[in-house]
Amino acid sequence: MATRDTQPSWTDPEYVATVVGVLAVAVLVFYSALTASGPTVDEIVFVVLTITVPVTVAYELARRWQ
Repeated sequence: MATRDTQPSWTDPEYVATVVGVLAVAVLVFYSALTASGPTVDEIVFVVLTITVPVTVAYELARRWQ
């Protein structure tokens, strides 16, 4: 496995997308802890879109600003 010699910067698209993805998952976990119902198909689609859309947008914005 190749290693990077430099620290990731705040404008690195992969770093930004990872941070946004982790935050999106944390928000969904917090939300699901507050609710008592099980996941339905609509909820699963909502979760997937809630994670992938912000990550994709953050990646593209960071890539263009780099």
